Amino acid sequence: MKQIREHLLALRKALHDHNYRYYVLDDPIISDYDFDQKLRELADLEKQYPEFFDPNSPTLRVGGTINKNFPTITHEFPMYSLDNAYSEQELFDWEKRIQKRLGTDTVAYTCELKFDGVSISLTYESGVLEQAVTRGDGTQGDEVTQNVRTIPTVPLQLRGDFTDRFAIRGEIVLPIDGFNKMNEERVALGEEPYRNPRNTASGTLKLQDSSLVAKRPLQCFLYQMIADRSLFTTQLESLQTARKLGFHVPEHYTLSSSIDEVMHFISHWEKERSNLPFEIDGIVIKVNDISQQDELGYTSKSPRWAIAYKFKAESTYAILESVQFQVGRTGAITPVAVLDPVVLGGTVVKRASLHNADQIEKLDLYYGDSVVIEKGGEIIPKITSVDRNKRSIQAKKVLYASHCPDCQTELIRIEGEADHYCPNHEGCPTQIVGRIQHFISRKAMNIYGLGSETIELLYQQRLIVSYADLYALTYDQLIPLERMADKSVQNILDAIEESKKVPFERLLFALGIRYVGQTVAKKLASYFGSIDALAKADVETLVEVDEIGSRIAESVVDFFASLTNIQIIDQLKMYGLQFESKLAEHQPISNTLSGQSFVISGVFSSHSRDEIKKLVEDHGGKISSSLSSKTTYLLAGENMGPKKQIKADELGISIIDEASFFSMISS
Repeated sequence: MKQIREHLLALRKALHDHNYRYYVLDDPIISDYDFDQKLRELADLEKQYPEFFDPNSPTLRVGGTINKNFPTITHEFPMYSLDNAYSEQELFDWEKRIQKRLGTDTVAYTCELKFDGVSISLTYESGVLEQAVTRGDGTQGDEVTQNVRTIPTVPLQLRGDFTDRFAIRGEIVLPIDGFNKMNEERVALGEEPYRNPRNTASGTLKLQDSSLVAKRPLQCFLYQMIADRSLFTTQLESLQTARKLGFHVPEHYTLSSSIDEVMHFISHWEKERSNLPFEIDGIVIKVNDISQQDELGYTSKSPRWAIAYKFKAESTYAILESVQFQVGRTGAITPVAVLDPVVLGGTVVKRASLHNADQIEKLDLYYGDSVVIEKGGEIIPKITSVDRNKRSIQAKKVLYASHCPDCQTELIRIEGEADHYCPNHEGCPTQIVGRIQHFISRKAMNIYGLGSETIELLYQQRLIVSYADLYALTYDQLIPLERMADKSVQNILDAIEESKKVPFERLLFALGIRYVGQTVAKKLASYFGSIDALAKADVETLVEVDEIGSRIAESVVDFFASLTNIQIIDQLKMYGLQFESKLAEHQPISNTLSGQSFVISGVFSSHSRDEIKKLVEDHGGKISSSLSSKTTYLLAGENMGPKKQIKADELGISIIDEASFFSMISS
């Protein structure tokens, strides 16, 4: 039996190696026939000896698993989206922000192709594929491991002896030739052809039968290792490490020392992209130095150290039929163009963004205009220009709404902001319903079984007028409603009860305070520890919190100044929701650094930046992201930018090194 097992293991290793040489290196050393013979031998042995089953066996590339559903998995590390740039000037502006934050003009960049596919996160444990999860909303996605196992360019077993647990990010694409061949087969069968490779790749990943996935020529390019940062010092090294481990790493990338060099790479691929076997829609530019990436960090949505330059978008003409003014949960008014349907980028477009009043005025829009629409980085296309030569002399000018389309309250525009708002926060039905819909959403209170339509129905029946009323709902109130049955009602009531356990940071996000997203809510919950402490904070106190600016601070203060909001919070407290944080800053080891604020910059020899941040907090100090008159110390490691030192000197801030810091806390 031992001999059988060793033969099985040797066959699997050989097939993994041949698979790598064929799909990744494009350098096979055996024929397809010989490969198939080895694969058939392995399959026969595995059938004969099921006790030696391996979920990452090469035989499972053909699929066969049936997935009735795809579990939702929370990402161990969030999958951030990238900010977009559409011009050289926007890249220069991005570079200035980076240089200012780093305090240096010396920054190198990697330039990589931006694949137009489906983002994926792969997790490896002890050198074998453990899990594959789609990007989803960036916080959680769908587990599609069985389907991803069928993609030949995804290694099931890593090369070498690397056994640490890590995640790697990439993009699953459908090559153009494969897409065209699939469409030829569909047309021959009298079926509707697929619209574009990206959507087809996305749909393929969600097929229930993995054997069908295996028949489609998907490829996976991997480009971002989420591992121990000490393994490599640059993004280029991380790509080289990934290639050595057996990953299908993109071959088209370069290192640039300036935005001028970046633009040269962009210009080349904007012209040459049509010669690639797959679709790309831009170039991703990343700060190459990992320590600089760590120092730059993230906003609530995107890494500061990376940006996507998007190629000029596809465009076409459409007829503007009407303009709808939509009310959001915060009262912001969004104008949306309703178009005579046209096909753009393989999809039918019926609506386009108009952004705000300034954009409508700038375009000088009239009803019936022939407008140019294009797909940029937005969810829906946007109108970029108007063909005035085709305008009818009877056409009427598009005027921005003066009153709320829902409650008819006169709109206001806050100085310095682009949007108009309906100020009737407590009486506008759309805002009220929108706030409740946000409250129950998956990333907020996650009240399963209550959908947007049900919330609208409950509001129309006057069973709820705020999200606090959800906790007073009864079985007798719900059972008479349309599409309600005994089990569905009980599920809703159970989900409402279960939501009382949701932690404070998510509850704070669920309250719907303007500008308070998930990341900001988590920071505020951690800093203040409770809703009562947060409610008492003034603007000056709030802006002391790392990365909380004046706009967020003013919005939080305004929210708690509302008597209605306070009354709703009191109701929620009465129902037993969590208004104290388990994230609240723990009791410090000492108060040695109490009242002192630190900015940390550079690379440290004995500890990581995160470890040093924790030590500051453990001893009662505060961390700030940028130098200001309130900063007590600039804790400087190696390779700190010279501009940081200049600014610290100008502000009279003491600069200390690693040894001095440890001397401070040890005393």
